[in-house]
Amino acid sequence: MKKHNVFIILISLIVALGGFLLGFDSAVISGAVPFYRNVFGLENGSLLLGLSVSAIIFGAIGGNFIGGILADIFGRKLVLIMTAALFTFCALATSLTSNLTFFIIARMIGGLGVGMSILVAPMYIAEIAPREKRGTLVSINQLNIVLGISAAYFTNYFILQKVTDPSLNWRWMLGIGAIPAVLYFLLLYIIPQSPRWLALKNRDKEAKETLVKIGGAEYANQVFKEIKENIGKSEGRSGISFRQVFQKKMTLILIIGLGIAFFQQITGINAIFYYAPMIFGMAGGGQDAAFAQAIILGLTNVAFTVVAMFLIDRLGRKPLLIIGSIGIMVSLSMAGFAFKAAKYNLSDQSLVKVLQEAAKNEASSASDLAVLESGLRNLANTEYDNEITFFKEAKRQIGPENYNNFKSLILENSISMNAVLVLIGLILYVASFAISLGPVMWALLSEIFPNKMRGVMISIVGTWNSVVSFSVATIFPTELEVIGSSLTFLIFAFLGFLTLLFVLKFVPETKGKSLEELETILVKN
Repeated sequence: MKKHNVFIILISLIVALGGFLLGFDSAVISGAVPFYRNVFGLENGSLLLGLSVSAIIFGAIGGNFIGGILADIFGRKLVLIMTAALFTFCALATSLTSNLTFFIIARMIGGLGVGMSILVAPMYIAEIAPREKRGTLVSINQLNIVLGISAAYFTNYFILQKVTDPSLNWRWMLGIGAIPAVLYFLLLYIIPQSPRWLALKNRDKEAKETLVKIGGAEYANQVFKEIKENIGKSEGRSGISFRQVFQKKMTLILIIGLGIAFFQQITGINAIFYYAPMIFGMAGGGQDAAFAQAIILGLTNVAFTVVAMFLIDRLGRKPLLIIGSIGIMVSLSMAGFAFKAAKYNLSDQSLVKVLQEAAKNEASSASDLAVLESGLRNLANTEYDNEITFFKEAKRQIGPENYNNFKSLILENSISMNAVLVLIGLILYVASFAISLGPVMWALLSEIFPNKMRGVMISIVGTWNSVVSFSVATIFPTELEVIGSSLTFLIFAFLGFLTLLFVLKFVPETKGKSLEELETILVKN
């Protein structure tokens, strides 16, 4: 049995490397944004800035839509190989281009890989894992996602220290992801096809051989019998239509799947990860401090994902979701109220610091700096208790171009707030997400859908998840600019409360049940 355990863990680790790439590609942009924003001439709070970040999620929408369908037609393994190629292309293309349009298109193409990987990797692991280990093994994929996020924050910080040229450092940040992508591409040729997919394609001999490798002959006979009986109960052997997915008997499964996919993203997790250094900078930290604090979030994410892996098959899926939802609500409220209590006052001493740093910016002309100095002197020594009012006045006084170039510098030297409370709040938020919605959602999605419909249904729900994620990440910079940090975080906190209500009412406990048992329980016959 030990030999079988080694095999299943090895295969899960290889497949889950796609999660690492997914997390890395998603979070590495957070360090690149402040630098390529100036290279491409993007304005603070613009939708185009948000799109340059969220383009990868837009591509993921397409990847979600076709990933499960392609996985049903060509097999899980081939689709995973395709994702590795797409990850490689995205890393190289975005790091080498100087054209904003191509940059966005390249991130969309990489997003296809993200969308397919985030669905097919946990689906594959769930289909090869013994039921008693399924939650833990599926969570390896989520662990690798958060390891990828953490690795992105570390490499961003390291490159920031080593590559001082702001026109080059972001290219190194984005391009380094090609190395693990190529490794993933090569390793995927080792893994077998999913036994459940093989059985669906009537490749019974291959399915049995794979099951024997997973758990031995006795295990293979038992599981193969369950799989074939389940397939026999399905309505025919033809392809699955969307009409079948939306039958009345599928209502409960759709509510659970679409609902949990919505709440996983609407509470703002990708906004936090994609813009972490920017958020910490808004709390008054310098550039180095903001990047270092982002690393703390990444490490927190890793640590509590490991905790979730130990608890998901012991405590169960639903208790973790309840604990996490409460934590999300409390933590984001902390951050929201910390920003609400902030004061903004540019003193004479701070004004001098801003002007000294601004003078180092080669892109600013003497006339720009003169307008900046005059406007800041009009702004100085007046306390504001609202960031929207403060920045509106700052933009009026110094002009749009100076505002776009020096907003973060002015903020750093004028804000007075409890930045530690923001850091604690976001650490607690990431911890709460990492033990609940992060790993548990993908475990649930890989469990609740019927065998024959799993590919199509996980594509539908994954597409919806990416649409919500894309919307949140795209409008986040504009949201901060228009309604402010405090209200933005308090809205996320309220959505955390709605998540708790949804989990209590609709989400079932799935631990310890086979995929075939869950299908019988959840589908109304």
